[in-house]
Amino acid sequence: MDVAAPKHLNARKRPRQARSTVTVEAIFEATIQVLLVEGVHRLTTTRVAERAGVSVGTMYQYFPHKQALLYALNERYLDRLAEHMEKVCLAHHGMTTAAMIGALVTAYWEAKTERSDVTRVLYSSAVELDNEALVNAFAGRMDRATMAMLATAPNANYADLDLVNSTLLSVIFGTVRNVFERNTPVALQAEIRNQLVAMCRSYLKGAGG
Repeated sequence: MDVAAPKHLNARKRPRQARSTVTVEAIFEATIQVLLVEGVHRLTTTRVAERAGVSVGTMYQYFPHKQALLYALNERYLDRLAEHMEKVCLAHHGMTTAAMIGALVTAYWEAKTERSDVTRVLYSSAVELDNEALVNAFAGRMDRATMAMLATAPNANYADLDLVNSTLLSVIFGTVRNVFERNTPVALQAEIRNQLVAMCRSYLKGAGG
């Protein structure tokens, strides 16, 4: 994400070579596994290092403490999610509003619920972090991507596209989060997703799309 981490959450260094990148990825994946098995309160850099197969010294080369590691993990997750959604939006420029909404909801829904256990532990890990700027940066990327897409729909004529877009994303984000936080049964998830698509399409049609 294009945002500076709070000073106390900075990683010591960023991987610059292929080998270093592989090491950091192993650390991130190990962190997720420890979070899933032990929970955020039992997560330690020592446990992560053991599961990743690296020394504690190697771990400290990149992350000075648990909070810096969790911040970097959430940053990676949001960056990858934003990049994925940007590609989906760009691929649907010029299509109908109905097609745009179907693709937008489906892509975000699947990204969040495919591994809902991982999404859930990442949310829990972020509770104690100063990650407001990180979340705002993700939201900004989403806003720009979806607004640029919606503006290209044939015959679209929104009086206030910024307001419409903000409302649309609030509904999508809130619905998806509610579904995975409540462990909604898979069969019901599919029905809710269909209802969400229908609701968003109806809203945009009424707003000028």
